[in-house]
Amino acid sequence: MAEKKLVEAITSMNEDFAQWYTDVVKKAELIDYSNVKGCMVIKPAGYAIWENIQRELDRRFKETGVENVYMPMFIPESLLQKEKDHVEGFAPEVAWVTHGGLNPLQERMCVRPTSETLFCDFYKGDIQSYRDLPKVYNQWCSVVRWEKETRPFLRSREFLWQEGHTAHATEEEAVERTEQMLDVYADFCKEVLSIPVVKGRKTEKEKFAGAVATYTIEALMHDGKALQSGTSHNFGTGFAEAFGIQ
Repeated sequence: MAEKKLVEAITSMNEDFAQWYTDVVKKAELIDYSNVKGCMVIKPAGYAIWENIQRELDRRFKETGVENVYMPMFIPESLLQKEKDHVEGFAPEVAWVTHGGLNPLQERMCVRPTSETLFCDFYKGDIQSYRDLPKVYNQWCSVVRWEKETRPFLRSREFLWQEGHTAHATEEEAVERTEQMLDVYADFCKEVLSIPVVKGRKTEKEKFAGAVATYTIEALMHDGKALQSGTSHNFGTGFAEAFGIQ
């Protein structure tokens, strides 16, 4: 009887696909809602899935020569403004810190959206010549984006994250790495998650702000919509020029 009630508590997929999804992740005890609006508690079963994803992806990354690092979670506003094209793409989603304790900060800082800015600020001192290249770094972290509408795992104000940032001596090498990592994502989805995806290049309108090209893997959902499931970007020399990396 209890089992029947559990099923009845899940909205029919054909009736409301979005609500069905939310019901499933709740009833499977993958997440719970928190008192922090737009944020979720990832319960043990849900976090175990993440641990397996992280472990397997991390192994695949390292097989291609990737090394893990960690960047600060705060970015000064003046540093973020160095890449204006990029900032315009996500500025409405940024959370800002204006006080340290009771004292106003001399400069407000954003809570890390993603860290192209911090990586490039670091690379300008770490890269002195072509002999220092390539740099193939990745970080595992959480990201904050002030989303207006949220959905568990798919879109929330704080979420678990991975991002690789690389620097190369030639355009050819950069393009090769961009496409290589997209293949890693696609193979992982197919072989580990059993999710078939379509690989492709985003249109100029849909590409990441400040990128020369954005490559994506898209999964098809039950309602016929495509879900962007991973991206790999070629930034060209835009960030290098903005941050003085030579």
